Amino acid sequence: MDPVDVIVIGAGHNGLTCACYLASAGLKVRVLERRSVVGGAAVTEEFFPGFRNSSASYTVSLLNPAVIRDLNLARRGLRIIERPFSNFLPTDDGRFLRFGGASASSEAEIRKFSRADADGFGAFCRRLERVAGQLKDWVLRAPPELGGPLVVRGWRDLVASGRLLWTFGRLPREVQRDCVELFTRSAGHWLDATFEADCLKAALGWDSIVGNYSSPYAPGSAYVLLHHGLGEVNGKPGIWGHAVGGMGRITELMADEARSRGVQIDLGAGVEQILAVAGRVHGAVLQDGREVRARAVAAGVDPKLLYLKLLPLKALPADFVQSIRCYRCGSGSMRINVALSELPDFSCLPGTQAQPHHASGILFAPSLRAMDRAWRDAQHSGFARAPIIEMLIPSVVDDSLAPRGAHVASLFCQHFDPDPAGGWDALKPAAVEAVFGQVESYCPNFRRALLGYRAWTPLDLEREFGLTGGDIFHGQLSPDQLFSLRPLLGYARYRGPLEGLYHCGSGAHPGGGVSGAPGHNAAREIIRDLA
Repeated sequence: MDPVDVIVIGAGHNGLTCACYLASAGLKVRVLERRSVVGGAAVTEEFFPGFRNSSASYTVSLLNPAVIRDLNLARRGLRIIERPFSNFLPTDDGRFLRFGGASASSEAEIRKFSRADADGFGAFCRRLERVAGQLKDWVLRAPPELGGPLVVRGWRDLVASGRLLWTFGRLPREVQRDCVELFTRSAGHWLDATFEADCLKAALGWDSIVGNYSSPYAPGSAYVLLHHGLGEVNGKPGIWGHAVGGMGRITELMADEARSRGVQIDLGAGVEQILAVAGRVHGAVLQDGREVRARAVAAGVDPKLLYLKLLPLKALPADFVQSIRCYRCGSGSMRINVALSELPDFSCLPGTQAQPHHASGILFAPSLRAMDRAWRDAQHSGFARAPIIEMLIPSVVDDSLAPRGAHVASLFCQHFDPDPAGGWDALKPAAVEAVFGQVESYCPNFRRALLGYRAWTPLDLEREFGLTGGDIFHGQLSPDQLFSLRPLLGYARYRGPLEGLYHCGSGAHPGGGVSGAPGHNAAREIIRDLA
């Protein structure tokens, strides 16, 4: 095969984003994708005859506006519909909370449960927005390199470190304090100190356990909450939405843009091994035995898969291999898509005609303590018998996904041990039943309306999408795996330990979610090196 400048491993959203920017710089780029479709974990597929839905990733907020603009996604037809409420949360006492941003309607909803919480909610949102605003400034920047081999790029790290310290030092003291607390404290303790209503704390605390196999009372979980607050939809910060056509519509348009820029995308082209000789990479060997030579390789797969399966261990420093073995993957999530003959009929708000709450993020999460119990249960039994679930029903706003009069719903479920005793093949039926039982306790018509489903355990997510331990973020978003420490100290500027090897996936800064930011940032570093 003819050599290229850069091989990109994986046609997920970050790999495609990286490829687009590289091609725009005049580089010859080839994307190698193991599956028969583009998109990685951001795909829309038929899971039951006549019913389509996003398979793994399932909602939009973190997709960076610069990526949308630079890749011409809106011009190509991307349309994102905002949720009427961020979340709708039925409570165990038959009431409900319709929760959005710091709006008068949200405060009125909160007032049903706590006057003090309603009065303090606006101030809480402003605190969170100030910290999120500081972090957004670093989303499309490479973090300073704080360790690793001495390189010519050292002056850039000094400048970046100086900028970081100068920016932090100029913040008001209360914002500095919030920054430190959100990076170190648990979401549970932070929210308990701020609010009193269990339903409000659960609605906010949900973001701290999404893809995070831990209790909301685990130190560092407050950052996971903050990470999910970094997004926006249609220019509105903190909003979530649905991509018409599902998440696969985003990556289909990215692939169209990449091809228009001259990128070659090979499907069914799984990489068996990256070629590495004398401290640098030279290309890749495909699973069918073909070789593709390249000046550089950008890996959109997670770091454990990259270094422990796609590279010969003898080509890597021994201490690096040991550190990668300790890199934590496993988000404890299960995904289920369901086909429904009618909309869920909630006991707290009856009716099967589409209402705003049906188009919102529907949380089955009674309290932070319930989240903590679910995590402890999963550690003991392999999965939570009362799982924490977010339901989305995208067919309410997107009739392309289901037959007329019917609906699709996605269930994003926590907590499910990434590696339980007995294995997921044996536990899967009971785990699915636990999820369905939890949904039915709030929606009595759920099983009657259920036509079919497809479920992905953490093991299924690993097998199908290459997510080690089913980790949707390519590695836990814990303080020791963030910013200059992602994926490891000394390798935060998207470069691996071998010359010509780069990280362009969510295992690099700024981490997981469908953002495109790691792909954007990696491309900038590759262009700087190859140009």
